[in-house]
Amino acid sequence: MNSRICHLSIASLIVAGMICPAVGDESRPNILLIMADDLGYGDLGCYGQQRILTPHIDRLAAEGSRFTQVYAGSTVCAPSRCSLMTGKHNGHTRVRDNIPHGVFLQDSDVTIAEVLKSAGYRTGAIGKWSLGVHGSEGKPNDQGFDDWLGHLDQDQAHFYYPHYLWDNDRVRLLPGNRGEMKKQYTQDLFTERALQFLDGSRKSQQPFFLYVAYTIPHFSDYPGHMPESQIVPSDAPYSDRDWPQVEKNYAAMVTMLDRDVGHILGRLEELDLLSNTLVLFTSDNGPCGGASRAHKPAFFKSAGGLRGLKRDVYEGGIRVPMIIRWPGHVPAGRTSDDVWAFWDLMPTLAEFGGTKAPKNIDGISMVPAILGLPQLNQHEYLYWDYGHVRGRFHQAVRMRNWKGVRYNGQGNPIELYDLVVDPAEERNIADAHPKIVADIERILEEAFSPTSDYPIAAPR
Repeated sequence: MNSRICHLSIASLIVAGMICPAVGDESRPNILLIMADDLGYGDLGCYGQQRILTPHIDRLAAEGSRFTQVYAGSTVCAPSRCSLMTGKHNGHTRVRDNIPHGVFLQDSDVTIAEVLKSAGYRTGAIGKWSLGVHGSEGKPNDQGFDDWLGHLDQDQAHFYYPHYLWDNDRVRLLPGNRGEMKKQYTQDLFTERALQFLDGSRKSQQPFFLYVAYTIPHFSDYPGHMPESQIVPSDAPYSDRDWPQVEKNYAAMVTMLDRDVGHILGRLEELDLLSNTLVLFTSDNGPCGGASRAHKPAFFKSAGGLRGLKRDVYEGGIRVPMIIRWPGHVPAGRTSDDVWAFWDLMPTLAEFGGTKAPKNIDGISMVPAILGLPQLNQHEYLYWDYGHVRGRFHQAVRMRNWKGVRYNGQGNPIELYDLVVDPAEERNIADAHPKIVADIERILEEAFSPTSDYPIAAPR
């Protein structure tokens, strides 16, 4: 398990005068968590992107803090979201892969929304859920969310002009998308609902937790899977670029994402909620691509110089952007190299919400790091795995500056990288550090707890 060292709570920091009380509530901000789908570490201007325009998100980073060593819960969407929601790493979560289908959250699982709702927060979720379908115990409304609009089934979230969405427990038909019509783009519907939720704060005396899980720029472009015309309504502002059409479409989706983040931040300002809202922006995993796909992440250097893509446990598959703003509390214009992961969001947001997270989790509160203070509490290690129900089993561990990677299970060699000097994981130095390799091998064995859905720790 993780080593833990106690640190000061938000309440004690306020008493000590180390942070200022928030407007309207001494210690409990509103919380807005925006997550993109398959957005690469290098797809944003503030993370080095040169071709795609992201002015609103770049401004968010300038007004807050940009974290350079934050990790997704997994290298694919469903387990990454499960880790985020439950505070457990990939070896302990309920959902550990996008397959087998039918593995969902259960009533016994505790989510961030349930923790914050019990602390008096009004809760909303929008977009892509992936953790339970209609008829299961894993639906957002059963997992702590008061209001919900979006795709329950992650496969349906690949389509941007669907015939319906789930609106709480009812089907919301989208007649503008029947037949060959494409008049109701889900990105627009999700942003509209987010603005409506924020407008509801005018009437509510409660702080809010709003989770906006956008489905773009996920690019389902396997040959024959989705026509390019169903990816994005327009390739503006890149129509005149001398680029492949598929790359114009991808860039347009990223800029549309940025536009809508701007709309949401603008509504916070209109409602006078800016000073009392903690805003977090991230992505669920690395950029999607591969030999069978038309879209090539290398065209935009979407992985930001890191090795690997979505479905890899190398850095490009799991390291994600994380931008956090809370005016007057989170330092503006700062870049932080504190190392943390999605499973830390549960205890972190619980502490910001003035409550406690469940005890049986893997996350630690990153409140000090977010507020620009020394992060005394550190992980012993971070752990990921992928694919053992697919006939292969890839694992990775980060232990301080060391990164261990093992592909295809026990018996295969462990690769070792020093991420401080080699963040691109180009030089395997396992032979030079046998003791470190042995420590990582021990962690690889102990971090995975088998379940009935994921019974094999490491195929041989």
